[in-house]
Amino acid sequence: MDKNIKTYIKPLRLKGLPDGMRQQLKAERLKHDGSQAELGGRSGLPQMHISGIESGKIVPRFDTLLDLVRVRDHDILLIPRALVPAVQSLIRDYRHPDDPRGSDERSLYAAEDEEPGTEEKRRDEI
Repeated sequence: MDKNIKTYIKPLRLKGLPDGMRQQLKAERLKHDGSQAELGGRSGLPQMHISGIESGKIVPRFDTLLDLVRVRDHDILLIPRALVPAVQSLIRDYRHPDDPRGSDERSLYAAEDEEPGTEEKRRDEI
């Protein structure tokens, strides 16, 4: 086995983070930290690096991206592509009380025609 395995492996490097991910990182920063310098201080990165990541000029290493996400009390999950639509619908249906779209949370297992808050009434009846 004199063949070099590296000749068969093609390195793939992203040219930048997907726009949606960059926008979400920036939105979370603006919602909680405010400035790039504050986020950089919490994550151990200089402000210029945060700016480069948000603008797409810098592609962060995975551990750097993970640090940035975890500082915001989020996480990164690997999801099989076949399950992405189901996970996205769960995330889209979840409403956080601070969400400007509305503070009424709906149970993930609520019936389609059920009004928010009725699952608590039903629980009280049992």
